[in-house]
Amino acid sequence: MKHFSRIAAAATLAATLASGTAASATEITFYYPIAVGGPITKVIDGYAAEFQKKHPDITVKPVYTGSYQDSIVKAMTAAKAGNAPDVAVLLSTDMFTLIDNDLIVPVDTIATSDADKAWIKAFYPAFMLNSQAQGHTWGVPFQRSTIVQYWNKEAFKAAGLDPDKAPKTWDDMVAFGKKLTKRDGDKVQWGIEIPSSGFPYWLFQALTTQNDVILANQDGTKVDFNSPKVVETAQFFADLSQKHEVMPKGIVEWGTTPKDFFEGKTAMMWTTTGNLTNVKANAKFAFGVAPLPSKVRGGSPTGGGNIYIFKGGDKAKQAAALEFARFLTSPELAADWGIATGYVATRPDAWETDAMKKYVADFPAALVARDQLKDAVAELSTHDNQRVTKALNDALQAVLTGTKQAKPALDQAQAEAGRILHTYQN
Repeated sequence: MKHFSRIAAAATLAATLASGTAASATEITFYYPIAVGGPITKVIDGYAAEFQKKHPDITVKPVYTGSYQDSIVKAMTAAKAGNAPDVAVLLSTDMFTLIDNDLIVPVDTIATSDADKAWIKAFYPAFMLNSQAQGHTWGVPFQRSTIVQYWNKEAFKAAGLDPDKAPKTWDDMVAFGKKLTKRDGDKVQWGIEIPSSGFPYWLFQALTTQNDVILANQDGTKVDFNSPKVVETAQFFADLSQKHEVMPKGIVEWGTTPKDFFEGKTAMMWTTTGNLTNVKANAKFAFGVAPLPSKVRGGSPTGGGNIYIFKGGDKAKQAAALEFARFLTSPELAADWGIATGYVATRPDAWETDAMKKYVADFPAALVARDQLKDAVAELSTHDNQRVTKALNDALQAVLTGTKQAKPALDQAQAEAGRILHTYQN
């Protein structure tokens, strides 16, 4: 599979195919969560064009739907209006919401051949934890991730630290952070930034994983937001800024954390491996990538988006959507997408392709997120997921801004989540 710019060039083929003399028999709409424009849309357009070249009887119409949050709203609104997308990339954690609203088809009920069954089994098990429920596979992994730590090797060297060694424990992280935090008037280089806006529960869940506690059951009907280990973890998260003073006080913005890293405002950061290509392109200094540090254990939640096939009366569209999903998740495209973006190629055989072997030989940091999968847990996902995670996010932001103590804030989140989930526990 030709990589990135070459595939992007294939986008020009889309227009040619779309205006061809023979009309395609089946057109499918594909929702993808990104704003219009930019290199990623060119890659997606290229994939659609290449698929159409191989399947001239199918036209794929990509629709760029903004953020993940915007995308789920748009997909549900369109579905309720009778104009659902045929296939969409949405958060893996949207699974229960899509099931409860009866919007998607269990993939394994339409992918029934031996080849289909082998395809469903081809993905990393850690990614399937947010793809399967109630005995069915509801989505297939596409752009999936774990959280990793990035560090500025030059800042480490200047602070007297080994530039080739990242923190391996929470204690290391605090100790390194103290050496790395430097103030020069109004200018500060922080030791670490762990984002707490957007979806603070996800970064917090990395910490709870390392403290050996799971926030929700596999059925998405119960949560553990206020047990002693969870409270201890929230306190540590707040202590990084309030006690140890190695992280900015208040809310650390998800969107600007990589920029802070590039500009030397933080020497370490936690963010998705999906930022790996961004860091590789924009860091003007030597940097490292490592698994997250441990406390009781190591690990990270998985994250990112799955491909879902929406319900509809047109079986031809459903079959075409399944064919497109299989194409996007083939070993060759999984490898290409991982190289283009930094997301983890979602199946082991993608890492055996020539393109991926060459990439990781030149850039071994790409292996870190994949290798962390052995310690990964499911991302927090429940029924009525947005309301449940909002309860936790609100509690975390109150703790991090110092407006509430950890225990009462998390007690309130637990009570709210329990009230929301009570309906699903019968």
